[in-house]
Amino acid sequence: MKFMKLGSRPDTFYTAEAVRSVSSEVSSDLIIQVKGSRYLLHKFPLLSKCLRLQRLCSESLDSPQHQIVQLPDFPGGVEAFELCAKFCYGITITLSPYNIVAARCAAEYLQMTEDVEKGNLIYKLEVFFNSCILHGWKDSIVALQTTKGMPLWSEDLAITSRCIEAVASKVLKNPSKVSLSHSHSRRVRDDVSCNGTESLRHHKPSSKGWWAEDLAELSIDLYWRTMIAIKSSGKVPWDLIGDALKIYASRWLPNITRNGHVKKQTSSDSDSSDSATEITSKHRLLLESIVSLLPAENGSVSCSFLLKLLKASNILNASSSSKIELATRVGLQLEEATVNDLLIPSLSYTNDTLYDVELVMTILEQFISQGQSPPTSPPRSRLAFERRRSRSAENINCEFQESRRSSSASHSAKLKVAKLVDRYLQEVSRDVNFPLSKFIALAEILPEFARHDHDDLYRAIDIYLKAHPELNKSERKRLCRILDCKKLSMEACMHAAQNELLPLRVVVQVLFFEQARAAAAGGKVTDFPSNIKELLTTHGIDPSKYTAPLSTTTSIHAEDNWSVSGFKSPKSRSSTLKMKLAEEDDLDENDSLRNGIGRNSRFKSICAIPTQPKKMLSKLWSTNRSVNEKN
Repeated sequence: MKFMKLGSRPDTFYTAEAVRSVSSEVSSDLIIQVKGSRYLLHKFPLLSKCLRLQRLCSESLDSPQHQIVQLPDFPGGVEAFELCAKFCYGITITLSPYNIVAARCAAEYLQMTEDVEKGNLIYKLEVFFNSCILHGWKDSIVALQTTKGMPLWSEDLAITSRCIEAVASKVLKNPSKVSLSHSHSRRVRDDVSCNGTESLRHHKPSSKGWWAEDLAELSIDLYWRTMIAIKSSGKVPWDLIGDALKIYASRWLPNITRNGHVKKQTSSDSDSSDSATEITSKHRLLLESIVSLLPAENGSVSCSFLLKLLKASNILNASSSSKIELATRVGLQLEEATVNDLLIPSLSYTNDTLYDVELVMTILEQFISQGQSPPTSPPRSRLAFERRRSRSAENINCEFQESRRSSSASHSAKLKVAKLVDRYLQEVSRDVNFPLSKFIALAEILPEFARHDHDDLYRAIDIYLKAHPELNKSERKRLCRILDCKKLSMEACMHAAQNELLPLRVVVQVLFFEQARAAAAGGKVTDFPSNIKELLTTHGIDPSKYTAPLSTTTSIHAEDNWSVSGFKSPKSRSSTLKMKLAEEDDLDENDSLRNGIGRNSRFKSICAIPTQPKKMLSKLWSTNRSVNEKN
């Protein structure tokens, strides 16, 4: 920290009866009032250096013996005035980055220029500011922070702009230099005189984002201007810009809980008398400023950080443009998100849902719009293969391969997002006010190939049915149409076969594919019954080459497994099915089943559900019986 001393006389200012005076053999003849404080001083040392006091005294009608001068709007307050007064008396004063701005504004107010006296205070302050303060990293930041108390004066004197330029130039010039770090220097505490030499110390190097923590101490308006100056140069990597914004947001934005409550953060400069509305307004301005500073490059900040900003914008009621900007950015890297990140509290007065599902829908729509179908390679003639490819042809092929890799990454992202959506549905389905239409819309927004298995989706449906027992039969059928029973694992099938909340058609469909899977696992394909062979052929599976169990599903996570203890025996399950079939005499024959049933006439003839329950059960049982006899 650099400092400069002016004057040589000892400090003789004292306070008596709430009045500041200076010890002198000469009686005081000037009374100056500065923001409620009174000073008994002398005209000669003050008027000889302050042009403003000369003019005010000449215009005053008071007695020359005790003239009174009012300075109600003095910049910097009584501390800055006393600093200037001591300079006029020749008393030693110490200037540092903490008081240089206030002293400069006060000297400008008193008009302590070279026209009044050579070597006046303004000249000395400018020399110290330009040659010492602006050359130091921590000194520039401290001086920039102090401009907050006198924003208009600092702008008029170009103090703020000079500090911002100095800070930005040091970031651009020394992006990996650590010795300029303010936080690091506070531990080292190198106090350097303006006329002295800085002691050389060897510091342990740290990351290239050394400047981010120091800039996080600035107020949002100064921080915004500084970051704009840094970004406009284009020399700082965008990921470092993103890290700096994350540090600043964690420093100033309030902590937001999962249910939408805001935890207040203690701040050294926060006013305890501020109302809740004023605090919310400040946080909203801060959030919108951070959003405007986000780098345009995709991946400059993490998806989790973007979703935290989006959650805060929803709670702080930020502008719609900020929300759209954040939702668009989240959609570009949604595969990085977690379920907890997507649980954005809903504060809308138009619905009673716990979470803002509409905002998640907007994010998913943005994500889907980014996907592109994999390009197909154009056919090549035999002659083209025999010819030696030119360099341009090789370049085209490289671009084509790169395009395929990019498309493959997009396909992989869809697989991850599908898992994310299913687990998100499991969480929001517990909300009793979550409408069925939004559940279906969320589940169907992704393409069918994005789900390799439907275990997580089935679990979400099961949770929704339990949380919404008031659903009628038609609504339950509508909900279960999004489920593909062929993509359920064995554990999920066992659970679904006994799930009394599912529509009867879904239970029958699950049992049918479970029978087909059991037939494939119990014997060789040559022993398959003719109807099962035709079923496999219809779905594009060659029975002559199939020797493994008929299961295309992946294993589900341990926490998503359903308990299979105490499951009913097949005979008991069949009796349960008989009872349910007997109760469902009014099945809708025109309601086609998803997942292959009803897709073509050949498949309908094999899998059609008979109108009589006994015929249906006998058909299912005959499949197992024929396989077991042949084995």
